[in-house]
Amino acid sequence: MRQEDRIDRHPIPRALRGWVLPLGLVFLWWLAAYNNWSTSPLLVPPAKVWDTAVQQLLSGDLARALYASVRRDLIGLAIGVSAGLVFGTAFGLSRLFERMIGPSFHTVKQISLFAWIPLLSVWFGLGDAAKVAFLSLAAFFPVVLNTFEGIRSVPGELIEAARVLKFTRVQWLTKLVLPAAAPSILAGFHLALVYAWLATLGAEYLLVSGQGIGNTMIDGRELFLMDLVIFGVIVVGFVGFALNWLAARLETRLLAWRGRSVAQFQ
Repeated sequence: MRQEDRIDRHPIPRALRGWVLPLGLVFLWWLAAYNNWSTSPLLVPPAKVWDTAVQQLLSGDLARALYASVRRDLIGLAIGVSAGLVFGTAFGLSRLFERMIGPSFHTVKQISLFAWIPLLSVWFGLGDAAKVAFLSLAAFFPVVLNTFEGIRSVPGELIEAARVLKFTRVQWLTKLVLPAAAPSILAGFHLALVYAWLATLGAEYLLVSGQGIGNTMIDGRELFLMDLVIFGVIVVGFVGFALNWLAARLETRLLAWRGRSVAQFQ
């Protein structure tokens, strides 16, 4: 019997193994609340969090909060990724551009993301415009760096083959450079997706309150409703998981296309 077959005969199905730890923690949480292991008001029972979740769902508060947060996230992500692709491609293709702009860019990228908030609040105010600008910055830097690295890592033999075949500049970019750099570019997009979602919550905490899942947790903290805070944390985790899953699926599909493109070129 092969080792893979022995591994697959595990009593817990592979699709469910990732749920073992979360379910175990929930069980310990329920056990602690049921047996009154702590009298702290911070330890709310899972049933109370469930009731809060149902109330948030039925009242429409959850839908409104998620819509506001995900909308900001996607707008900021689109702006940051688009600008990052353009900037990173220019970096990768032009040595002159890299020498002129590179030192300034590498200095700016060392600045903590949250250090931009005072400046962004002066430029864009304290509303959604500043939040979107903050998210765009979060998505911008990983896309630039990964696009640059991907383009500069294109194998020299492929570039030489393109010269022999007399590719035009457009063909060289679309049929050789971008497909070869696709894994690195998509890795940058994946990082941008993660950073933008984290920045969404940071922006909702640090800028003016409004609708959003981060503001739901702020309300719970200010009113000392720990069930609402825990509910918000769980929602944030599930949304982050869903975005990561979608990015992984997209990456797999696009890299399959990239493999066919490179195979045809070779």
